[in-house]
Amino acid sequence: MSGINKVILIGHLGENPDLRRLADNITVSSFPLATTEMQNKDGGRVEVTEWHNIVMWRGMAESAGRLLHKGDLVYIEGKLRTRSFVDKAGVRKAVTEIMTENFVALSKTTDLAEIAEE
Repeated sequence: MSGINKVILIGHLGENPDLRRLADNITVSSFPLATTEMQNKDGGRVEVTEWHNIVMWRGMAESAGRLLHKGDLVYIEGKLRTRSFVDKAGVRKAVTEIMTENFVALSKTTDLAEIAEE
């Protein structure tokens, strides 16, 4: 039986999407996404925030660059990917990212009336 690698998140962008073009003219976009939930702690309720590294490719990356901004609420579907790299100090590091397969902007930090006037 095959495994399942599926992630569904609803959260707020921590920064505007970072849109880049690679050498072969492929577009990639990345941004941090915050998900916050309430947990019981010491007889009270506290907010706990997790940060996720979101990555989008090609047309989806370009759409995210146009549509999404810091603070926006977004629905993300994707899969987990862990990659390794060597940092500037020569140390090998690993990072886990959400490779986006689908997204929906749920709310905007900008006023929609302003966008309609443009």
